[in-house]
Amino acid sequence: MATSDSGAPGRVLGFLESRKNLTGSVCGLAGLGLTFAGVAGAYWPVVVAGLYAAGALIAPPERPRAPGFAEPAEQLDELRGDFGRLREYLAAVDLPPAAAGRLTELDALLAALLEPGWVAQALALDPEAVHALSRTVRQDIPESVDTYTRTRWWTRLNPGAAPPERELERQLGLLYGEAEAIASALREAEARRQQTHTRYLEDRGR
Repeated sequence: MATSDSGAPGRVLGFLESRKNLTGSVCGLAGLGLTFAGVAGAYWPVVVAGLYAAGALIAPPERPRAPGFAEPAEQLDELRGDFGRLREYLAAVDLPPAAAGRLTELDALLAALLEPGWVAQALALDPEAVHALSRTVRQDIPESVDTYTRTRWWTRLNPGAAPPERELERQLGLLYGEAEAIASALREAEARRQQTHTRYLEDRGR
């Protein structure tokens, strides 16, 4: 009951400030103006109410404000913090040499892409690439390493099973390929930008 009582004043205030009420009020004032001018006559209440209703009907409907989400540059700032926490987690995991080497290569590439500066600025222009890196850092790498550690424990109880490190190496290789594709796309974009500037200088010199 208290919630309903406290919400009623807010709804009334919201209606008073709404486009429909404001537009209707303006039209109603126009009706009063016609009344003072002697046009409405004895039916002035009907004229004022009718104009108010007409104004409320033609007013554009209220629409909720779209939620403001973090921009890609802000998402990169948050992702750097998560990448640092991921590194702390990986440092505590015992990985076989081959998988550790794959992970080192992937870590170096991710660090280069996420490093603040002009690379990150170029990356922020591609929301899909930011999303892909976010998925790699926050989901794919932790899942790959965690499933490896759990599977390795079961493999020790069943020595004849396939080595889980091979699957981990394959997963890390695929993730490296995805990150490398992002880096290649950024490099190609910069190359096109350089070529465009060259053509501009050539055309200007003619």
